[in-house]
Amino acid sequence: MDGADFPAAARGTEAGQTIRTTCPYCGVGCGVLATLDGSGGVKIKGDPDHPANLGRLCSKGSALGETFDPEGRLLAPKIGGQTANWDAALDLVADRFKQAIADHGPDSVAFYVSGQLLTEDYYVANKLMKGFIGSANIDTNSRLCMASTVAGHKRAFGTDTVPGIYEDLEQADLIVLVGSNLAWCHPVLFQRIVAAKKARPGMKVVNIDPRRTATCDIADLHLPIKPGTDIALFNRLLSEIHQQGCVDSAFVAEHVEGFEDALNAASGEDAAITGLDHSALQTFLTWWIGTEKTVTVFSQGVNQSRQGSDKVNAILNCHLATGRIGKPGCGPFSVTGQPNAMGGREVGGLANMLACHLDIENPRHRDVVQGFWTAPEMPTQAGLKAVDLFDAVGRGKIKALWIMCTNPVVSLPDADKVRAAIESCDFVVVSDLSADTDTARLADVVLPATGWGEKDGTVTNSERMISRQRALLPPMGEARHDWDILSDVGRRMGWSDAFAYANPVDIFREYAALSGLAAAEGRDFDISGLAALSDAAFEGFEPTRWPVPAPRPGGSGRMFADGAFYTQSGRARMLAVHNAPEPAVSPDTLRLNTGRIRDQWHTMTRTAKSPRLNSHMAEPYLELHPEDAVQHGIRDADLVTVTSDHGQAILRALITDRVQAGTAFAPIHWTSEYASAGRISAVVPAITDPVSGQPDSKAAMVRIRPLAPAWYGFAVSTETIHPASDYWATARHARGWRAELAGAETPEDWQSYARALFALPDATASSVIDTTRGTARIALHQDGKVLAALYCAPGPVSVSRSWAAGRMGGSLSAAILAGRPGADQPDPGATVCACFNVGVNTILDAITRQNLVSVEQIGTALEAGSNCGSCRPELAALLANANARHAAE
Repeated sequence: MDGADFPAAARGTEAGQTIRTTCPYCGVGCGVLATLDGSGGVKIKGDPDHPANLGRLCSKGSALGETFDPEGRLLAPKIGGQTANWDAALDLVADRFKQAIADHGPDSVAFYVSGQLLTEDYYVANKLMKGFIGSANIDTNSRLCMASTVAGHKRAFGTDTVPGIYEDLEQADLIVLVGSNLAWCHPVLFQRIVAAKKARPGMKVVNIDPRRTATCDIADLHLPIKPGTDIALFNRLLSEIHQQGCVDSAFVAEHVEGFEDALNAASGEDAAITGLDHSALQTFLTWWIGTEKTVTVFSQGVNQSRQGSDKVNAILNCHLATGRIGKPGCGPFSVTGQPNAMGGREVGGLANMLACHLDIENPRHRDVVQGFWTAPEMPTQAGLKAVDLFDAVGRGKIKALWIMCTNPVVSLPDADKVRAAIESCDFVVVSDLSADTDTARLADVVLPATGWGEKDGTVTNSERMISRQRALLPPMGEARHDWDILSDVGRRMGWSDAFAYANPVDIFREYAALSGLAAAEGRDFDISGLAALSDAAFEGFEPTRWPVPAPRPGGSGRMFADGAFYTQSGRARMLAVHNAPEPAVSPDTLRLNTGRIRDQWHTMTRTAKSPRLNSHMAEPYLELHPEDAVQHGIRDADLVTVTSDHGQAILRALITDRVQAGTAFAPIHWTSEYASAGRISAVVPAITDPVSGQPDSKAAMVRIRPLAPAWYGFAVSTETIHPASDYWATARHARGWRAELAGAETPEDWQSYARALFALPDATASSVIDTTRGTARIALHQDGKVLAALYCAPGPVSVSRSWAAGRMGGSLSAAILAGRPGADQPDPGATVCACFNVGVNTILDAITRQNLVSVEQIGTALEAGSNCGSCRPELAALLANANARHAAE
């Protein structure tokens, strides 16, 4: 496709125009077809020609068109909370950073950036900080999700190289998923595996995870490993590989070093600490050893650990010992969490790296980069990694801090300490879409940055595929691109020539040229074949997997097919790793695991704008095992206080045997914008892997107790809700807003409380209030139209939430006070399929009435499960339960 298909000046101006771009969510890197409606709206479809997704999209990607709502967008710079012009804001930023450097040295300033920046943004930030300010104090929120993989790759391969490609998932005979709820966190890859398994039923899938997640739906074997014992499992596998004579001796002799030490460490490991059933463990060992085409996919469950780097190397050891790397259908495969975590790794976005996979502590590498940039000075050692960086902010060592496109007050561990650190910093700048994030509220200067649909540049996905994000609409208000903001500050700080970029392709060409010099130093990352890319070619750039060296443009596939690695010896390294003892769980504590859910993304800045993405799980929750719930006196749907030595959260109890006794799970997404106490990172300690600096987000020791409020409530409205209660969680729905509420004291006048809650002092009220039972149901209406409703009770409120939300703005009826439809009105129930907004009651009714016996039949009847497939495990569970009830009748 040539550049003529993408006239930049015409973007966002013609109804019916379709633009090819890339999804801004997880690291799968799905292609998107965005069609403009001419009035600011966008219709979204998967791009069938993009090699990452072949037309598939998950629920979040499918809902991208619902996220362009201007509400909450930052439209102009602000200084001290007051609107300012760009010149005043950027002059202040440049002056304060220059003053801090002059008074305290270059290490007194820092950038904290994001895997959601485009590669061009990342490159300029890295160049400004490391090459011109002269400090390595730039780190990224990708430190929280994949730094342990980077460390593991570098130790084993010499560089941060992902060996495999997505096609390996379809060519494998065995896929082992480790710490990866692929069905929810990387749904399109999950669906590629589902399709491959359907085409080749002999393919097997093993899911290694302490929780029973939606990914277990496809697993032939689920290994509910004891949390934190992954190294023991893979050391047991390595030992068994050796005992059965399955080491690829020729490959090891020619291409690997450290084998004996790694094997000796593995042989001394006791696999009993995994807690796995002996038969299941033996099945796993037999399958893995006996299946040449094996891909081991790992993600946050491996990385987010105090031993994350060693876990990665334990996995890599097994593939190196068997030579299962660089070949079709086999290899270790890290799947990344953010759309451009890989791009950030490539440009040196981490504090311990330089651009193009060069090493900051290597004098020759520093000289290459400094010479190429004509930079005044370069740091000689790694900068502060994320947790240490904010610790330094809190200790007053960082005098000026710039946070870009991320929300560390929510996402970093020990989040209350992070908030206090930012509050105490002399000067804080935040670039973001919104001024209302937990972090932006603390800034001295807030700069309006462009977001997806406005940004223009490149991203790299988990298989090294570089794709274009293209602008669909003009920037809102005065928003500017991050690379442009950074370049402007660089020029104001005195480096005009170095930051004289006019557009993203200028940056891309410079970056590609530098990669050629890196390749000459023996690095893997090389896109020098793109260094002379024309403006038109960049505009029409097709997805391309690196490396793309100058003599051989066009991209390539798997790495290490020739057995050559990037270490000094040219051999891969196997490492001796041991499973460290896990912290003991006392009788009054639980081990807390945190992670993502299906329909939300990071801190919800974008996904919370979509009503259908809020419909599946609308408030923060805590998964508890039934035994733990009984022990602590907690019932399903109770509110639970979760505390640690670092902070507190209040979550809704979800009692389930999907988690192991003694453990709990909570999602990471909720902020103080959408919940009164949902920031789960506030209870997570800042314990990090000593090699990678990645925080352990899977092992906080917490205490739980029921909140026991005086009343619970559910509110729904056509307009924004204004909670004034001890507990609340708000979410958008298709006709307005909804909220879960609870309070320590019962209001004296429920109608007055409702009017204040909804800011409707003059609306007509209809109510049913039973003071004896402590219940209240109030509807506020005007001209026969329902504007809001409030349902309260001494315990969790039982109403049909989806149905009540659907009545907002509609005609008043008696049913609104009942909180559920009459016999003549269908109640869809809680949403199961977010793509097509299909509720549980609709699905169960169709199963019964139409005698549906498969998930495919449900899809044909209702469309549920026919798009991203993330809800297919839930559909299968509903089907199984319905069939079981039918058989029992």
